[in-house]
Amino acid sequence: MRNTLLTGLLAAATLLGGQAPAMAQKPKAVPRPKLVVGIVVDQMRYDYLYRYWNKYGNDGFKRLLGEGFSYENTHYNYVPTYTGPGHASIYTGTTPSVHGIVGNNWFVREAGKGTYVTDDKSVQAVGGSPAAGQQSPRNMLTTTITDELRLATNFGSKVIGVCIKDRGSVLPAGHAASAAYWFDNSNGAFITSTFYTQQLPEWVQQFNQRKLAEQYLGKPWETLLPITEYTESTADDVPWENTFRGEAKPVFPHNLPALSGVAPADVRKTMQAAGEKVPSTNLDLIRTTPFGNTLTLDFALEALRAENMGKGDQTDFLALSFSSTDYVGHHFGTNAIETEDTYLRLDRDIARLLAYLDKNIGKGQSLVFLSADHGAAHSTEFLRSQRLPGNGVGVTLMRDSLQRELARRFGPGQWVLSYENQQVYLNRPLLAQKKIDLYQMQQEVAGIMTQFAGVTRAITATDLEKSHWESGMLMYLENGYFPKRSGDVMVVLAPGWLEAYGYPVVKGTTHGSSGAYDTHVPLLFWGWRVPRGESAHPARITDIAPTLARFLHIQEPNGCTGQPLQEVLRKKK
Repeated sequence: MRNTLLTGLLAAATLLGGQAPAMAQKPKAVPRPKLVVGIVVDQMRYDYLYRYWNKYGNDGFKRLLGEGFSYENTHYNYVPTYTGPGHASIYTGTTPSVHGIVGNNWFVREAGKGTYVTDDKSVQAVGGSPAAGQQSPRNMLTTTITDELRLATNFGSKVIGVCIKDRGSVLPAGHAASAAYWFDNSNGAFITSTFYTQQLPEWVQQFNQRKLAEQYLGKPWETLLPITEYTESTADDVPWENTFRGEAKPVFPHNLPALSGVAPADVRKTMQAAGEKVPSTNLDLIRTTPFGNTLTLDFALEALRAENMGKGDQTDFLALSFSSTDYVGHHFGTNAIETEDTYLRLDRDIARLLAYLDKNIGKGQSLVFLSADHGAAHSTEFLRSQRLPGNGVGVTLMRDSLQRELARRFGPGQWVLSYENQQVYLNRPLLAQKKIDLYQMQQEVAGIMTQFAGVTRAITATDLEKSHWESGMLMYLENGYFPKRSGDVMVVLAPGWLEAYGYPVVKGTTHGSSGAYDTHVPLLFWGWRVPRGESAHPARITDIAPTLARFLHIQEPNGCTGQPLQEVLRKKK
């Protein structure tokens, strides 16, 4: 009956001189890349793109810049600028005030003790030690762009996080990840938790059996180029660099076999015969060498191959973070030959990744972005050697001095529960017991803190909650503040000043401030439908996730406050 009716309609249209109605066309597939690779380089300052330019090859950073799009004025818009909040903000498209990741650690008032950003005692380790494996993204309160991709494809997309640091893998991979893997010092293996699976896949077990960490630590760390060519760095032996345990000076070559205890048996026997102490195995050392990045990439490439990522009907997502840059930077500082050598080697690792994508996924079929979770300050002793402003403050000294002053003013009692993330946590139950107004005590503490050297201002949590700022220092503080997890008083250090946990000795460097050296990071897009070019227009780290959402034609994360970056979204000519 339906066929007869259709034939009649077609005939009538022809007799009337019209055209037959067009038959319905099969809808085209949503235009998406085969694979997205998110690269986060831990502690990568923006200027590292150009400081070592003459030493980079043509196929790593230079290729990303030459063939892709660079946002040259990308900043974080909150404090504190740490690894956990940085990774969370990149992938959620919002700040700690919304996603709740206020630091790598914070004080939990209900429990009366601190917690780690991805700590989760409800899960168990898979493939490693209990302490290293009890991790999940449950402390992150919003979805990620990786979660949204899984939702948009009815969980057909594969999402895998890879990093030596647990938080650098767990947070980017999101809540709905297919898998997340990180490094365990106890056995030199990449592990996961029961949040994701009950057993390591066979390919992961086989990778771990290769014991690559021991192989990389089995050779000395020598400079990639002749050491005289490292003209972008300070001298090899300067007083503000840390040494590895067992070293007399922080100089090349670094004898990794001896320092890590993974020297071959004949070498160990020679050391014993010479009366030298043979150290116990320390696989953790690989983190503070460029070979930790190489090991990370080895595992990531194996994940791409073994999981057939980029080969299915849906877009897959590899969340890849390189963390050895952070460990090396903390240990040696921003101007060390070790830091330069680490970036020159990372440049080669990135070239290897891009070559793999070309060969196995197809040229132009992968969408890649590269950014950093924060920058870093110059070593304070380096600054002082050049008559530049900067110094360190003693975290424990500040906390204990504050406690003593409050006891003098208000009587005995543990008034300060914690000093974390440049924030003071007060003993609120004790205040209630003593009938002391919380806001009054916050103001007292703010006044005391501003008297410390290096502190330029302190603001109370109550004042933050009652006001709103669109720019400036108070905007950074507001965006980093989450009432249930943040402290009672936020402290701001002067430019160039940093928290020195080994005070009064200040070596290496750190990060966490709203200074441009901590907030200004690279942001590069490369590959699928990415035009060539660059922009000096202001961009925020929270703009990455909504930009990816537009590329993928999916919903942005559910707490997203960033905006899509328009220049990189224009159609490639």
